Amino acid sequence: MTLTDTAKIYVEVTKPKIWSLLVFTALGGLVVAARGLPDILTLILGLASVTLGSAASNTITNYNDRDIDAIMSRTKSRPIPSQRIAPPEKALYYGLSLAVLSVGMALALNVLAAILMVIGILDNVVVYSKILKRRSPTNIILGGISGGMPVMIGYAAVTGTIDLASVIMAALVVLWIPTHIWSLALHSKDDYVRANIPMLPVVVREAVAVRCIASTTILMVVFSVLPFVFNLGPGFGIVYLVSAAVLGVLMFALNFWLVAKPTGERAWVVFKFSSPYLALLFIGMMVDAALIH
Repeated sequence: MTLTDTAKIYVEVTKPKIWSLLVFTALGGLVVAARGLPDILTLILGLASVTLGSAASNTITNYNDRDIDAIMSRTKSRPIPSQRIAPPEKALYYGLSLAVLSVGMALALNVLAAILMVIGILDNVVVYSKILKRRSPTNIILGGISGGMPVMIGYAAVTGTIDLASVIMAALVVLWIPTHIWSLALHSKDDYVRANIPMLPVVVREAVAVRCIASTTILMVVFSVLPFVFNLGPGFGIVYLVSAAVLGVLMFALNFWLVAKPTGERAWVVFKFSSPYLALLFIGMMVDAALIH
């Protein structure tokens, strides 16, 4: 195996599709806090630290989940269960190294950013992956707190503080997670049953699961317009409101479509749209902040 092949495997184990969206939300925090692009050093350190921290969390959770990943058809080809990284401890040490680097980079920004990084990694690796994932359907609710940390890290990198705007931005991500994960779990329900993972669609009837997905979506969309209503300032003006409203209507439509006829295929469509929804919402936020500035 060439060095390039090995590098690709070690990038793959970090789940780039997941951390790329989280890094994008961190960019949103940076831009809103700075009312445009921050200075280049803050931008680089902020994005690099979140990239490494998210990659670290994903790598360590891949190590934690190596047994169930080998059972699930959706995950059995990942680097650890497919034995492209062997022994698995190599991935663990790699993930821990990334975690240390991420906290160090965050500390170079400020102490608050480093604290938020530690909270995010611990929530994902310990609370979600080690404690709740195999025990409780609340796993992604409490474990979803980590999803909001990149935004707050980006915001804190510029301001050195936590304020209402940064909390609202983080809460948007946390509220987005149930729709995103539960729709995936509904689509891949047989996998979760086989691995004995108590995701919501596994432990309740399908009709109840889709109503829960739709309910959390309604909560998320309603919450998304509140920053404009309460006039939180740059980032949450008219550009953001239009973005939130249009995207919210589309999310409503897809979820009602799913409720009308719950199927794995429809759940997959909701899942696939949820990532662009969050990215576009943050684009609206960043454009609004830059225009106001």
